[in-house]
Amino acid sequence: MKRITIIIAAMMLLSLQSCGQKVEKNESADQHNTLTDVRIPQETTPLQRYAYKAWYSESMRIPLAVAWYLTGNHVSGKYKRGGVAFQPDEDVKGDPVTTFDYMQSGYSRGHMCPSGDNKWNQRAQEESFLMTNICPQNGKLNGGDWNDLEMLCRTWAKRYDRVYIVCGPILRGNNHKTIGRQRNRRITVPEAFYKVVMRTGKNPAAIGFIYENNGSSQPMRQAVRTVDEIEKLTGFDFFSALEDHIENRIEAKASLKDW
Repeated sequence: MKRITIIIAAMMLLSLQSCGQKVEKNESADQHNTLTDVRIPQETTPLQRYAYKAWYSESMRIPLAVAWYLTGNHVSGKYKRGGVAFQPDEDVKGDPVTTFDYMQSGYSRGHMCPSGDNKWNQRAQEESFLMTNICPQNGKLNGGDWNDLEMLCRTWAKRYDRVYIVCGPILRGNNHKTIGRQRNRRITVPEAFYKVVMRTGKNPAAIGFIYENNGSSQPMRQAVRTVDEIEKLTGFDFFSALEDHIENRIEAKASLKDW
């Protein structure tokens, strides 16, 4: 009887370990997900986080692209932003940006991968507050039209089970506004922001958006762009892991009606 009890206990332990490994694998699958890879010609510092990937510009001190996938199970959870502080990212090569660099700048600390997409996991939530996931963003845009788009992406994640998202700044020309109290710690202010969203499955589709970094009202239907348009504007290549015939087809058109 003692031997049987030991065998049963061992089997239960193996079962629990197996379940734990399965959950861990699912939660951190983005580390091996090529659909969230972005090809960027500029020099950047790639940063692999628990729930997203970022390509950080050391010279501009902002991410040029942040990519992640969002599932229906990721849009809710107990790990909310309350009590989570913005943190410098010690993995950068130069001086890390701190939350104090934004003080009295007139700009919000705008999440690229939003806190609301990371309530499913404590580590994911905390890492969304790393300053390498943040850009100077107009406060009205941050809490208005950009937030509306983030919520719509969560609706799509529930509707289609999973969507793939990349967003970041649009930088026009060579002279950009900067913020920061110290001359050698200036942070580039983007002129606008892009976001591209893609779903796979039987009816794959992609759509892009561009929002100016100001306080004006920007209806979503007017912000819609094709992924091809945003690639041409940024010089980046999104969703390149797709088969060419699928990528070429879905990146050439964009319509809210398709979603």
